[in-house]
Amino acid sequence: MKKLTVKKGVDCQACLSCSMACSRAYFKVEDQDKAFVQIRMKGAAPAPFVCIQCGKCARNCPEEAITQNAKGVYMINKKKCVACGKCVEVCPFHLIVLPEGAESASKCIACGICAKACPMEMLAIEEK
Repeated sequence: MKKLTVKKGVDCQACLSCSMACSRAYFKVEDQDKAFVQIRMKGAAPAPFVCIQCGKCARNCPEEAITQNAKGVYMINKKKCVACGKCVEVCPFHLIVLPEGAESASKCIACGICAKACPMEMLAIEEK
């Protein structure tokens, strides 16, 4: 299974490099709200929140537009997605992006762009 992971024992500096790289790559803008990795407070410290590929979005998609590929990554089929927002509502970490006026939702596909951008090297793509 391929997924984005957060390394333990490394402190997030909340520089937003990961989020900005993600939103730039997928939406051509630097916008924290359009990033698939979010920096939020976890207790008293900032931490990255990433998609754990749990599949809750796929199980709740009425159009069956979200499926798991051979590497275990849940992907949104843009042709099947009707932008109903059900996946956004059920994502336990609120990491599925559906910008106003968008024709489909988007989510992390474990591409690694954010991991490469993190100066603390706290994000990694793992294949198990």
